[in-house]
Amino acid sequence: MRLIRSLETPPPSARGASVALGNFDGVHRGHQAVLDAARAAARPLGAPLGVLTFEPHSRQFFRPDDPPFRLTPLRAKVLRLRALRVDLLYVAHFDRNFSQRTAESFVRDVLVRGLGVRHVAVGEDFVFGHQRRGNAALLRDIGAQEGSFEVTVVGTIGAAATVKSSRVRALLAEGQPLPAAEILGAWWRVAGVVRHGDARGRLLGYPTANLAMDGLVRPRFGIYAVRVQIEGEAALRPAVASIGIRPTFGGGRPLFEVHLFDFQGDLYGRHLCVDVVEFLRPELKFPDVPSLQQAMADDSARAGAILASPHYAADRFRLGPA
Repeated sequence: MRLIRSLETPPPSARGASVALGNFDGVHRGHQAVLDAARAAARPLGAPLGVLTFEPHSRQFFRPDDPPFRLTPLRAKVLRLRALRVDLLYVAHFDRNFSQRTAESFVRDVLVRGLGVRHVAVGEDFVFGHQRRGNAALLRDIGAQEGSFEVTVVGTIGAAATVKSSRVRALLAEGQPLPAAEILGAWWRVAGVVRHGDARGRLLGYPTANLAMDGLVRPRFGIYAVRVQIEGEAALRPAVASIGIRPTFGGGRPLFEVHLFDFQGDLYGRHLCVDVVEFLRPELKFPDVPSLQQAMADDSARAGAILASPHYAADRFRLGPA
């Protein structure tokens, strides 16, 4: 998959795609239906499959003081779209100038003249352009006027309240990663580079790899059964993770700490992908270190049992087109 950031003057080989439009935060099953529609249109045209998305998310731009909400920052989104066999990922930089661009200008200057799109697929609630005045009807009108592309509008998958990024965020906030995964079509994944922490987990007998949660939605604080993929490895390793502020040690900023079972080695600076599988218990403040260590042993045993269960199989969700 190629990533294209120059949308009005792309390389010639990046033109002429069948393109799915949207923010695609989470790349959930509804988003995948839009991708499938763009893919179906691409085949008879002999065109590549493209996705056009916006970074940062428009909500980040217009409401920068909102709590973190992203399900898939750009790197995570790239990985999921690559797994879905997208050929071209177009990334529009969403800034003040872009926010002032009219819907007509976006269609004519970016989609038609810049990218030379041959087909466009959108969800039925997709809107774009200054003051959100662009919609599927406008896309169809200009596509017909220019004689350059047709439009497929994909209806809601399931009940409107259940296949949406907002519903996934709500489920994660409730500590329900499995129902969230059923909407996403894959386990919710946190990815990042392992950072140095205070090494307290190592002193307790449970060394952890620490990942930043910058900009990510905040799931319910607590302990989770997770699977970890280390950069350069295909295997998913069983692990237990703590998401929260560590109240036993005075709290602080939210941390994502992962303890891999039976792992020896240095992970600092390595990139990890962590699949969040099941919520074990809420975050607690323990009266002393031995009580915390016993809880960590119990958590690890329970996480191991959950991850060994067929109900939580790593391949329960298949990410990829038919």
